[in-house]
Amino acid sequence: MSSKPSLARGTRDFGPEKMVKRNYIFDTIKAVFQRFGFQPLETPSMENLSVLMGKYGDEGDQLLFKILNSGNFSEKISQTDLDEGYKKLTTKISEKGLRYDLTVPFARYVVMNRNELPLPFKRYQIQPVWRADRPQKGRYREFYQCDADVVGTDSLICEAEIVMMIQEVMQSLNINFNLKINNRKILSGLSEAIGAAGQEAALAVAIDKLDKIGQEKVMEELAERGFSEEALANLTPVFSITGSNQEKFTKLEELLQTSEVGKKGIEELREMWNYMTAFGVTDENIELDITLARGLSYYTGAIFEVKALDVQIGSITGGGRYDNLTGTFGVPGLSGVGISFGVDRIYDVLEELNLFPNNQAVTTKLLFCHFGKEEQNYTLPLLRAARERGINAEVFPDNAKIKKQLDYADRKKIPFVVIVGSDELQSGLLTLKDMTSGEQFKLSIDDIFAKINE
Repeated sequence: MSSKPSLARGTRDFGPEKMVKRNYIFDTIKAVFQRFGFQPLETPSMENLSVLMGKYGDEGDQLLFKILNSGNFSEKISQTDLDEGYKKLTTKISEKGLRYDLTVPFARYVVMNRNELPLPFKRYQIQPVWRADRPQKGRYREFYQCDADVVGTDSLICEAEIVMMIQEVMQSLNINFNLKINNRKILSGLSEAIGAAGQEAALAVAIDKLDKIGQEKVMEELAERGFSEEALANLTPVFSITGSNQEKFTKLEELLQTSEVGKKGIEELREMWNYMTAFGVTDENIELDITLARGLSYYTGAIFEVKALDVQIGSITGGGRYDNLTGTFGVPGLSGVGISFGVDRIYDVLEELNLFPNNQAVTTKLLFCHFGKEEQNYTLPLLRAARERGINAEVFPDNAKIKKQLDYADRKKIPFVVIVGSDELQSGLLTLKDMTSGEQFKLSIDDIFAKINE
């Protein structure tokens, strides 16, 4: 008995209608990346575990999909290996894994090709990644990432350009958005200034949850993580820093005057803001938010996060500056800054707010229908001519009743149909039917092409 086919949990099919919309998003983002001088890159779906492990923290290592070694992967396993638990065992039966993100493969690529690459190297990459996460709404085990990074320069012009790219993408997609910016050095400076130096990782993890769990719960979590009462008391004023971005800078300078690293963070942000002003970017949609932490630990400078307004959904874009992208591969000192667009979430935003362009569902624009073999043959050169004019066209391939052919056009949302019967063969005037309005016209083929292309 054959079993019913099913999808692996946390994965999805994208039928034609969805793909047309997804491609609209990809094409929009790609066009912006290319305008800013980014070049395309693809890396393999699988990487050696030695490349992936240890780059995402313990939790990340567990979320890597491992690929079993081919052949008899169990022959070298002893009882001792089994008793030592799955972590030790994994390395014995698996050497490769599916990539968890695009950043680590990018770092590997840069290290392997560093002598040929023009530095700074600007690349964009749009490919699926895999995470062995518990699937839930909006969280998948396979999803696309859409990244752009500049590596090999410390210039804050790159940060300012990232802000502009975010704005261009969001405006092209008609999304109302809010872009939050912070600097990791400010978080380090905060932990110094409140008397909890060296604990910025714990501080970042807790503060990152502020808009989910609220100030009180963040304070509780920090107390559990060993922050003293004094440190927490010193932290409290941070939550009430408000006003315009420039006012926030001023208050921050007071707070962080004892911390060198904190002052450096403010200085970097100010410089970035100056570049943005020089580019003609206003503060509209952009907010300095010193509680923004972005979970990942490899950020060392600016961090970005974009939320869509008018919808309840997590961040749709994020990124930041990292100082040591390639350090784990033995090539220290390559600084970079990058951004990642969450295509699945952007899709949900456009869907919910009805922002997809209408004609996106149209793949075929013109269908030739016919009453029989002779009429069908008559349409073949016309079909070719239509395609040469840049019109997406097809012919109904079977001999079928006209109703069935028109039904096909309807189901495929094809806007124009040409019907060829014996009258049409004689007169050379063909019947064009506008499927949206139901109107019919008798026209020559050239007039038909002209009308469709209007």
